[in-house]
Amino acid sequence: MSRPIQDAYIVAASRTPIGKAPKGVFRSIRPDDLLVVALRAALAQVPSLDPAIIEDAIVGCAIPEGEQGLNVGRIAALLAGLPNTVGGVTVNRFCASGLTALAMAADRIRVGEAEVMIAAGCESMSMVPMMGNAPSMNMHVFDRSENLGIAYGMGLTAEKVATQWKVSREDQDAFAVESHRRALAAQAAGEFAEIWPRAMLRSAAAPSRSTKAREPTPRLRAWPACDRSLPPKAA
Repeated sequence: MSRPIQDAYIVAASRTPIGKAPKGVFRSIRPDDLLVVALRAALAQVPSLDPAIIEDAIVGCAIPEGEQGLNVGRIAALLAGLPNTVGGVTVNRFCASGLTALAMAADRIRVGEAEVMIAAGCESMSMVPMMGNAPSMNMHVFDRSENLGIAYGMGLTAEKVATQWKVSREDQDAFAVESHRRALAAQAAGEFAEIWPRAMLRSAAAPSRSTKAREPTPRLRAWPACDRSLPPKAA
């Protein structure tokens, strides 16, 4: 007998402000500590939720090593104070890791495997650089030419997508400017209220002996930039 697919709903969302690698305000803060701030903020939005009924925490991480290594999903869940009955798993699909975590969590609910799930993303490019601290790819993956795409960076991927779908540079510029306009309008309307207040992070960002004596505080409107417009067309 088949079971109906049920709906999954996002009931709370939170994120930390965005820093700038490798010299931003969060460069000295562990990524799992940042994730704890976001997890606690999201849980605070649903005070009636019994944390014991949370089935699992699925956390996406593009380069799961160093300070965001081991099973950072499980570690962050425990650091956030969740019961040890709540599971934790880390998934990696590079830049789509967080989105994949969200899809996997929703699917667990939709097929009836869980009532409550946590989906999250965690990354510090200041502490763990792109490709990791000591990349060592098995070069035999390139023995077949159809596997070359695994090494494509986002820039080359974008060029191929633009060529295949005939997206002009002018269309891309117009899309980018409109995206900035909408983001700024949404911020002005308070639609980005899920960004956790930066005051919660100031104590974590306090300078240590290895950092400068004065740390800047994160600016909620650092991105997107407020002065973007279409470039003048070449004559």
